[in-house]
Parts: sequence; structure tokens; C-alpha cells
Amino acid sequence: MGKNRTLPTIVVGLVGAIIGSFVMMLYASTHFDRIAGPNNTPPAVAAAALTGVSDQDRIVSAVKRTKASVVAIQMEVNGQQLVQMDPMFQQFFGQQGPGVEQPYHGQASGSGFVFDSNGDIVTNAHVVTPPDNGHVTKLTVVFANGDKVPAHVIAANIGADVAVIRVDNYAKLPPPLELADSDKLEQGQWAIAIGEPLDLQQTVTLGVISAFNRDEEIPNESGSAIDFKGLLQTSAPINPGNSGGPLIDIDGQVIGINQSTVRSAYAQGIGFAIPSNVVGRMAGELLKNPGIHQGTDTGYMGILMEDLSTGLRNQIGYNGSTSGVAVREVIPNSPADQAGLQPGDVILQADGKPFTDFKALHDYIGTKKPGDSIRLIVWSQGAKKEVAVKLIERPAAVPVPQDQQQQEQQQQP
Repeated sequence: MGKNRTLPTIVVGLVGAIIGSFVMMLYASTHFDRIAGPNNTPPAVAAAALTGVSDQDRIVSAVKRTKASVVAIQMEVNGQQLVQMDPMFQQFFGQQGPGVEQPYHGQASGSGFVFDSNGDIVTNAHVVTPPDNGHVTKLTVVFANGDKVPAHVIAANIGADVAVIRVDNYAKLPPPLELADSDKLEQGQWAIAIGEPLDLQQTVTLGVISAFNRDEEIPNESGSAIDFKGLLQTSAPINPGNSGGPLIDIDGQVIGINQSTVRSAYAQGIGFAIPSNVVGRMAGELLKNPGIHQGTDTGYMGILMEDLSTGLRNQIGYNGSTSGVAVREVIPNSPADQAGLQPGDVILQADGKPFTDFKALHDYIGTKKPGDSIRLIVWSQGAKKEVAVKLIERPAAVPVPQDQQQQEQQQQP
């Protein structure tokens, strides 16, 4: 009896399954055509989004892990500043007028980060090297926990704008930050700036890597400018006081040192940073070679030059050959000044070679190294003389008079 009942049940089940499958196929053909691929092929299947850590979570985590190693740097400076007696003199005569030197006392601040376990802190050179003839009287590092620790400058490279300072015997030194490989950065990836803008401690701003290998001429407080090469461009806001602080990625690695920003009413979100590979290399060199370095490693004479025009010839009374380069201005205390060169002199030869335009002479001087000497044949006030000039290292930032900036045919070698 049991076996006879089983067979009809199986038959009924098979018929039901066949009918159900047919109904489902008919329903799918009329209701799922919009999600099918071309020619009603099955749709492509996208991988499900990974659950767990978002970019925001990673950014927050990166800041938490690194901010203890970001410091504020406070500096007190004493020096001398030249105060013009008549500010209108330069406007009318195109050069600085008479002035008097007066003492000044100033304060400055910036940012930095712990570089190693020896108490070394990396920052910008312009943060810890005062302009002109000032000197640092007090240098203090303020840690995230509020501790204020005395520090001293180990070394700085002005041309690269990288410096190393040190705090000695600080028992609570935070861990050093890890440097990323800046050659592997990609345009559009997250960039996080941490620092002390306007003395507002532990400030974080967010942006992206905007571009690479930017060459920018960046002015300093003394009216000079340094031509920097190979900078990172970022949209992360960088403000005064951010200088020297780290630019990190969402993994908490340093990808650069915050350096400067475009100051313009017509542009926003254009900041610059020194790539981490440059930072690591320069910091290593500075630790091996303490002291203040210009970082140019090229010869410097200290003159402003002009090509000899007919008008200039008449002005200085030079009726000699067509060759020669005029000395327009001599930088005070420069090698040219110490050698006795004067405005209005005409350089006829350098190391026995005649020159007919200032660019060629400028380039020739640039091939020399600090400590090299150049022998000049100079026409001066109607007479020829031979002058030996011993070159020094070209300053990274050379003061350029305002009127000279408007003369394309003048250059400072």
C-alpha cells in the first residue's frame, strides 16, 4: 500500500516543478529585460563595496597617530635693521637712500616634526634662520602635551629650505614620523597638513596632491626671493605658522614639509611643500655637516650688470671697443665691493675672455665654485686696470632693488 501511494506523489511533484519553472522563466523574460546586458545577456556583476574603514576613518586615524610628533617652534631674534631717513628717496632716484641702523627684537613661530630618536626635529630653514643680520637668542620647541623644551639649530640649507634643530635629553620625546616615498605619490590623493598656523596649535587641514615639480620664486621677509625647484602643489590650506610642519598621507606617513602658499586675491588653495624624498636626503646631509649652508654651491661676485647701450656709453663716458659689460650696481660687502669695483665700471675681460653681453658673463661666473678667483680687465673712469675677485658662495636669497626687478637685461651673478 505504501509503495502505490508514493508513485502518484512523485509524478504530481515533477509536474508542479515543471510548471513553476516555466512560469518563472516567462515572468523573468517580461520583467528583467532592463537589467540584462546586451542581447538580453545576464548583467555584469560588480564587486560589493568593502565594508569597514572609510577614507574619513583613515584620515582621523592618521591624525591621531601623528599629531603628538608635530611640534610648534618659537623663536626670539635680535638684530639690526636699516631704517630709511627719507622713504621717498627710492621712489624718485631708484635706489635706497641714506638710513640709520637700529636694533630690533622680534619673535617668530613655525612648525616641525620629530625626525629621529635623538631629539632631532625637521623644519623649514626660514623658520629658524632670521633674515639679514639677525641672530636667534632663544629657540623653544612646544610639544603637543604642552611641554616647552629649549632647542638649538644643528644645520640648515637655505636654498633647499630644510633645517634640523635638536632638543637634548627630553625623556618624553614622541616617536619619529615615517617618511613616504614621494616619487610614488599620485595626483589627486589625499594630503593632510598639520601645524601651528597663526599660533593655533595642532591645526589640521585637508586637501589633495594637486601637481608635481613646481618651480616657484618665493619671496622672504627681507624682500629677497629664492627660486625653489621641484615642489609639491597641494590644495590643503597652508597658513603662516604651518611652515615646517608635515604634509602626511592617509596612512600617516610624511609626504612633504609645508612651505608656502600663493598669496593672491585671485587664487586660493595653492600651497607648496618640499617632497619627502628631498627632506630625507637633506636632513641626512645636514646631520653630517652642521652649520648654515646656502645650498647653491656656485660662485658669487656681487654685481648687477647691463649691456653697453649707446646711451649708457655716453652716460659713463666710455668710448672704447664694442665689447664689455657695464657694472650697474655693486652689492655692499660683496667680493666685487671688496675688490674695488664701482658702478660705471666696464668689465672688458674675465680670465682673458672678452664678453659682449651680461648673460654670457653671468653664466661664466656661475660655472665657478666658491673660493675660485676671477681675474678681470676693467675700464674704470678712463683707465684700464686688472682686478682679482675671490668668489664666495652665491646666497640662496639675494636682495634685488625694486627698479632692477623691472629691468629684464639685468642679473645678479
